[in-house]
Order: sequence, then C-alpha cells, then structure tokens
Amino acid sequence: MNAPTSAGATARPSPLARALRYLYRVPLLAWHLLVDLPVVLLLITPPTRNLRWNGEPLHDRLVRAWSSGLLRVFGMRSQRTGTPLPGGVMFVANHVTWLDIVSLHSQRMVGFVAKREIRGWPLVGWMAERAGTIFHARGNTESLGGVLREMRSRLNAGQAVGVFPEGGTRAGDQVGPFHARIFLAAVEAGVPVQPVALRYGKGGSAQTVVAFARGENFLSNFLRLLGEPGRVVEVHFLEPIPPGMAEGRRRIAELARSRIVQVMEG
Repeated sequence: MNAPTSAGATARPSPLARALRYLYRVPLLAWHLLVDLPVVLLLITPPTRNLRWNGEPLHDRLVRAWSSGLLRVFGMRSQRTGTPLPGGVMFVANHVTWLDIVSLHSQRMVGFVAKREIRGWPLVGWMAERAGTIFHARGNTESLGGVLREMRSRLNAGQAVGVFPEGGTRAGDQVGPFHARIFLAAVEAGVPVQPVALRYGKGGSAQTVVAFARGENFLSNFLRLLGEPGRVVEVHFLEPIPPGMAEGRRRIAELARSRIVQVMEG
C-alpha cells in the first residue's frame, strides 16, 4: 500500500516559515502544558472524575478536549468520518506516529496498548499512564499474557481498548501485517472490533512527513512536527466487525486490515 503524496506535503518548509510557527506555537504549547493540563488533572481526580457532562463521563470529555487542544498546538485539526462505537469495543488502527493516540483520544476515550518504552517519554508517557494505557514489553510472552488479561477485564466491564496491530510505527507509506494474537481479547470477551484509519494531510498526503524519520527519536520528531505547516488529521471509524461475524482472530485481523487499507488507498 503506497500512501498518497503531494508536492505540498513533501516540500521542505522554509526556515522563515518554520521559525514563525515556533514563535507562536511554543507559547501555545507552554500554556497547554502549564495551565490547561493542571486544570484537567485536577478535574479528573476524585471526587469530580465521576461526574457526567451531557451523558458522558467528565474524565472522558476532558481527555478528548485536551487531546484536541494539543493537536491544535501543532497546527492540526481533526476531521472525523463515521461514528465510534460506545461501550466495550476494541479499536484497531494503522500506526504512523505518536500522534495517533492523541488523534484517537480527540474523538473517543480509549485505553491503549502501547510499548513499555513510551512510559519513559517526556510528557507523552506521563499522560499515557494517566489515560489508562496498558504497557507491553514487546517480545515478552509473559507480558503479552498480562496485557490480554487486562484487555479482557476492561472489555467485559464495558470499556474501550485500542491497539495498533502492526506492532510498531512504520515509515508512513504502507500498512504492515496485523498480528492476530492481540485480537484474542475481543474474541474471548465477545465484543466488536472497529477498524480506524488514520490519515495525516488531505487524503493521507503527509503520512511520511509525520512518521518517524530514520534515526529520529521522540523528542526530535516532536520538535520537528511543531514547526510543520498546519494539516488536517482524518480519523475514519469504519464498519465494525461484530462478535461471531468472523471465525477466529486471524480472520478478524485480516478483515480489519483490509478495511483500513481500502481507505488508505482511496
């Protein structure tokens, strides 16, 4: 699967334009971290975290609002297609960048499965832990067993979980194979799986721009994206795979990937 590209998406921003973006985005980022974040953390702790706002838990609404605000700091605006399922559901998405979690959280509160290294990332790791992230040591069978148990527990309790079945980020130009074992939690809990296609830039024109460059770590990617031109983030909630529709986790993984790839190639 080749991601769409365009000259506007791949062109290197001029140093002056990048400097101007830093000039106003850095103060916005500081405000979002030093003012907005403490307010959100205060309101999502007992006793206020269990309050509801228009039928939605206050905790979930505030996480969505803060995530949307962080996207705006980076000059991004989310554009949703489709509707996320309520209640216990497994969301599965293609994995491009650390912003994937922020993009999905701007639409629906989800407890993600993420690699354990993220816990040590500045800001993002700290926020991920407080957003209910389930951390996994990749390549560790015992860790995966614990992750699957926690996922089943949350799904049975009517909570949503989110996974990136590719197992890691890629260069943004393709959707890799989906690991089927992670779908076992949805099969055993008897909940639907909803694929989600994430596209950066109109029609996915900036997939390779937001993805980690070769040798780029989290901090350097964070700073680079802070100076990038504003872009749309397309979050496509696709047709769910209901419990029992497909036989076995491998078939569910294939269906979920094919639906995501169809959007990415569209």
